[in-house]
Amino acid sequence: MFLRLSALMLPKSRRLFCSNRSHDLASTIAELNKEMEFVFGEAPPTSLTGSSESQPVSQDSESLSIENTKTETKLTHVSVKGDAQMVDVSHKDISKRVAIASCKVILGKKVYDLVSANQVAKGDVLSVAKIAGITGAKQTSNLIPLCHNIDLTHVRVDLRLNPDNYYVEIEGEAASTGKTGVEMEAMTAVTLAGLTVYDMCKAASKDIQITDVRLEHKIGGKSGNWSREK
Repeated sequence: MFLRLSALMLPKSRRLFCSNRSHDLASTIAELNKEMEFVFGEAPPTSLTGSSESQPVSQDSESLSIENTKTETKLTHVSVKGDAQMVDVSHKDISKRVAIASCKVILGKKVYDLVSANQVAKGDVLSVAKIAGITGAKQTSNLIPLCHNIDLTHVRVDLRLNPDNYYVEIEGEAASTGKTGVEMEAMTAVTLAGLTVYDMCKAASKDIQITDVRLEHKIGGKSGNWSREK
């Protein structure tokens, strides 16, 4: 039946082209569409962009874009097999790297008064904690398994007493010229300093809290400069 209808349609189409040469192309296409709709039950698509076959291509492109985004933001310490790995930084450029981190050690009034008066039995809390923070920064790769062993060019650890809220504010800075950042070194410095404050004061109180360990600022590397919003 289909072949018979097609055979009937095609001669008529030829006659249409021959007899209506004066008609413009749009009119001819409209007539053909009507004949196609009569034979097949629907008119052909008016344009390629409106066809249903173009939709999967668009979806595939969108999926590919999402997949690329996931690839760019993946965790670098996880291999394609899901195993822990140390990142290969051999291809990275050498640049100046600086990171600043901070934390707080909440003492409470009783311990705060002892520290500020340098009356803690173990000795000068702030001085010992400062040295511990500097030492900790230099030992970061031994404490954090997948950190690189970095040649640090500078480490700074400052401890300040806050009399309004009875806490010690600690700030640490690490610097290097190399292929990987020093954020972990700065954060390790303030963490070790905070732990040392706790150790020096724990005989006076067990209620001491170490809080807000965080990165404040970084310079250098592929991701560029970054600062925490105040």
